[in-house]
Amino acid sequence: MTSGVKPGYVRPLNFRRGSVELAHGGGGRAMAQLIDELFMAAFDNPALRKGNDQAVVETPPGRLVVATDSHVVSPLFFPGGNIGSLAVHGTINDVAMCGARPLALTAGFILEEGYPLADLRRIVASMAEAASAAGVSVVTGDTKVVERGKGDGVFINTTGIGVVPPGLELSGDRARPGDHVLVSGPIGDHGVAIMSLRESLGFEAPITSDSAALHELVAAMLDEVPQVRCLRDPTRGGVAATLNELSRQSGVGIVIREEALPIREAVDAACELLGLDPLYVANEGKLLAICPPDASERLLAVMRAHPLGSDAALIGEVIEDSHGFVQMETAFGGTRNVDWIAGEQLPRIC
Repeated sequence: MTSGVKPGYVRPLNFRRGSVELAHGGGGRAMAQLIDELFMAAFDNPALRKGNDQAVVETPPGRLVVATDSHVVSPLFFPGGNIGSLAVHGTINDVAMCGARPLALTAGFILEEGYPLADLRRIVASMAEAASAAGVSVVTGDTKVVERGKGDGVFINTTGIGVVPPGLELSGDRARPGDHVLVSGPIGDHGVAIMSLRESLGFEAPITSDSAALHELVAAMLDEVPQVRCLRDPTRGGVAATLNELSRQSGVGIVIREEALPIREAVDAACELLGLDPLYVANEGKLLAICPPDASERLLAVMRAHPLGSDAALIGEVIEDSHGFVQMETAFGGTRNVDWIAGEQLPRIC
């Protein structure tokens, strides 16, 4: 009497009640099944379909750009996204900030034993959707599983590659005294969305993460205003840390105006409640741009014409200062230093 089960049959993954097992990272049949039924199904593309440990990517003329990022956000799901979409957006933005067109991503997953497969599938689906919307493929990856209690559900490392066209030079060391500083929209949304969820805070106006891929906004900006000197996305440490990075790289000072900073009322109120300064709160879908003063009006118009820059603002200017200080003109007419943050204001934010 036969069992009626086909030889070599493997039961499909139980995405309703199943969980990650150590065998899913062990290099055997269970790992191959996880890759086939989850990752391959979500990220399917010709390079990934070959099943190699690497991917061959065709590159157009230009210089190759590589950026890598690890994502450890807590909680894994938040208003406006989750660790999967965040991993895609964050790495695409790192590539885009030098003016590159993103071409492909790699994805490395570190999973904790016992993590629900249903939640993992949601994360992977969100990641695939974000990559598809950005026109970028996940071409290769890796999966590891750690013992229960030795991880935090899911960590994701992503590496992005892109190409910078010939003749384009964007860098944090190119700011010059007199240049203008612009931001693409309201600051602090992502960090406050995470913190409001952690602290179980409810607001009349829900605060959602601004997580988004910025490469199309960047392309529109550079097409119209090639004089842009540098771009940077103000993630960990927020606008304050990013301005200090740029001032140090270029050996200049920067002065911003408090009244010019775009901040949503709900974010401002939440920061006051939580004792946070919006300048130091992380963003995941905003950029800072520095350009010559005669180009800032045109650049601002281009940014505002794009959905991801509709609330862009001119917030300050670069000054001569060998000490590289960042200062803010306050709403009360005074001036205060905007220094590097001491320690970690918002841990596990991206």
